[in-house]
Amino acid sequence: MPRSCAPIRTRRARQKRGPQEIGRSRGGPSTKIHAVVDALGNPVKLALSPGQTHEMKLAYELLGDIENAYVAGDSAYDAGPLVDLLSTNGCTPVIPSNPTRATQRDFDRHLYRERRLVENFFQRIKRLRRISMRFEKLARNYLSFLHLAAALIWLQ
Repeated sequence: MPRSCAPIRTRRARQKRGPQEIGRSRGGPSTKIHAVVDALGNPVKLALSPGQTHEMKLAYELLGDIENAYVAGDSAYDAGPLVDLLSTNGCTPVIPSNPTRATQRDFDRHLYRERRLVENFFQRIKRLRRISMRFEKLARNYLSFLHLAAALIWLQ
């Protein structure tokens, strides 16, 4: 066989396995980062979900094993089953009531101000271009970079 007609062997690219936590939104493809931070603002747990999913989908997974702590969250986390789960684990939920809720629950406004530590954590990781832009196609690679950023925050 002449050289110009030699068979060419190429490898097919491997197929992505499973969902890659990329969802659709009005702004385009997006991914939500869910985090649990300690009292100093250092990350304890991280998780990813597609951009269109609600925060409550991962709340039980992230907050299920936390015991004897104050748990601050925004009004999106105001759900009866989650508040009951936190109470049975010995936690004090510091979550304002959803405005559409019929009966408003009381919460400690001074403790709720400490929720800024969560927002500050997100601000610190979003300063990293690789995290804010998500160049990785695979969710496990993106989560690995999130864990690397979290380790850098712990070292500061």
